[in-house]
Amino acid sequence: QVRLVESGGGSVQAGGSLRLACVASGDTETYQCMGWFRQAPGKEREGVAIIFTGGDRAYYADSVKGRFTISQDYPKSTVYLDLNSLKPEDTATYYCAAQPHGGLTAPQALEGSRVAFWGQGTQVTVSS
Repeated sequence: QVRLVESGGGSVQAGGSLRLACVASGDTETYQCMGWFRQAPGKEREGVAIIFTGGDRAYYADSVKGRFTISQDYPKSTVYLDLNSLKPEDTATYYCAAQPHGGLTAPQALEGSRVAFWGQGTQVTVSS
């Protein structure tokens, strides 16, 4: 079991920045692909960014490349998502997710079908 607790959401104007944090506890060594997904009202959930722990390899959705950065702090068991140059279309509930690494490719990880644990979500609202 892995417990994921997100924080850091909020409301900002377009062009602003936020930092989301996800604290993981439990059997984190079994789930070595951590990531962020988002879901806007009326839209399907989409993968935003994932990172393979141990190697710090990060991958991003095309819609956020160059604006968002995923990182992790191993001693704190925390994964961060820095959101910069925010746009109104970034408005969504953002979820932290944990997936098992074995054989997982970056596209598969961003697709999210193998996510084993989800956080409760944190709302990001970007106004124009």
